[in-house]
Amino acid sequence: MPQGKEGGASTLRDRVRPATVEELDNIPWMQTLTPVERRRAESAVVVGEAEPGDLVCRIGRPPTYWFGVVEGLLKMSNDNADGTSMTYSGLPPGGWFGEGTALKREPYRYNIQALRRSVVAGLPVDDFHWLLDHSIGFNRFVMNQLNERLGQFIAAREADRLNNPDARVARNLAALFNPVLFPGVGELLRITQQELAYLIGLSRQRVNEALRTLQAQGAIRVEYGGLRVLDLAALRVNGMSGRN
Repeated sequence: MPQGKEGGASTLRDRVRPATVEELDNIPWMQTLTPVERRRAESAVVVGEAEPGDLVCRIGRPPTYWFGVVEGLLKMSNDNADGTSMTYSGLPPGGWFGEGTALKREPYRYNIQALRRSVVAGLPVDDFHWLLDHSIGFNRFVMNQLNERLGQFIAAREADRLNNPDARVARNLAALFNPVLFPGVGELLRITQQELAYLIGLSRQRVNEALRTLQAQGAIRVEYGGLRVLDLAALRVNGMSGRN
């Protein structure tokens, strides 16, 4: 597991433990494996508890695990030359990420950081490649991941040209509710308005206005501790409605 915060007394590596039976059962790609493949995967998967600010992946470091979010919320970002940070995506429960980097065994080109206390699972890269070599079901899962993520990043590129904050909020919410990439979310996303504002790059007040608009349109419902999607298709349409 990665080292967490720079100079921290307690690191993510120090908080690694075996995965529980429930945690293993909730890993989406486990269901694609044969009994033999699953036994190998279950014995290899480890789980770490990340504190807010911990870096699960760090730019320039080689991949040692393929990671997934069991609980909590992570963000994928990069540092710009001017010292600012660009957020690519939020990573809610059920999401596994970094398969492209694990495939190529190349250094990370982005940081993955915990926004709040989170539980992160890791499959060692060597076991990731063993499953690619032996499991048709696992290959299909990874291919679907890559295809879906490509579509997500194309949509994110489109969003860079949006000057409509409501559309930016809608697109980012639609991405977080993606049932292929984040099957653990379901219909209710546990996220605060401040966390959402941080991921999108807008003020909390402006995000609140956009959420009220989307709720009035019947796309979402703001609930205590999170957001419930009522019409994912409408959310996606709203996310593309603010082009120049």
